[in-house]
Amino acid sequence: MLKLDKLVKTYNTGDQALKSVELEIPQGQVLALIGPSGAGKSTLIRCINRLVEPTSGKVYLDGIELTTLGSGALRRERRRMGMIFQEYALVERLTVMENVLSGRLGYVGFWRSFLRRFPQSDVDNAYRLLDRVGLVHMADKRADELSGGQRQRVGICRALIQDPALLLVDEPTASLDPKTSRQIMRLIVELCSERGLAAIINIHDVALAKMFVQRIVGLESGAIVFDGVPDDLTPDMLTHIYGEEDWEATIEKVEDEEQEAAQ
Repeated sequence: MLKLDKLVKTYNTGDQALKSVELEIPQGQVLALIGPSGAGKSTLIRCINRLVEPTSGKVYLDGIELTTLGSGALRRERRRMGMIFQEYALVERLTVMENVLSGRLGYVGFWRSFLRRFPQSDVDNAYRLLDRVGLVHMADKRADELSGGQRQRVGICRALIQDPALLLVDEPTASLDPKTSRQIMRLIVELCSERGLAAIINIHDVALAKMFVQRIVGLESGAIVFDGVPDDLTPDMLTHIYGEEDWEATIEKVEDEEQEAAQ
């Protein structure tokens, strides 16, 4: 379980990106984090794995307080937090297989990682993951030969090969077309269900969030202003989070796309 206890992030400029955020996410739950640009969504995700250091507050993962760990212990705990990035963060000149196996760098010794000599069990697991996301036939292709959707699938495999307890997903569909975006969201949710993984998905697309996740948390100016199931995310609440918009049309779009996907 992930627990955030009064998490605060204040930058040197005085801007407060997070304001005493309290949140609990049980094992296996997929949560969408929504809100306008600058609301603190990316900061929240990066404070969890301490890519950004919180100003105050505490983060717990399965009872271990991450915010007080030294560098060595933090590296070990980061292995349990898979990160999926908006811009994929693949090494373009490496193959699909090599990019996936890079998720195991925290588990192998220096020379094995330097020489990219991974245990056969890791290689076998990488093939299984690539097969699950439909890319096993592309294992030897360079990353720069892939489409956006294929790159994101490789990024998902790289995160999962860490054998994480938690996925932190930052705008996974921002660079993708609508059909591919739905495929990627569906894949992430299915994989979390199969593995009992908790996940936080930072996402701008409210329609996708309402379509796929169990729980939505809305941030506005660094504070949680909504925490509930998708059906409770009303037009009035969306207006409070984002401002004026034709939110009735957005909700109708979600319902239409859900019906289309079910056919």
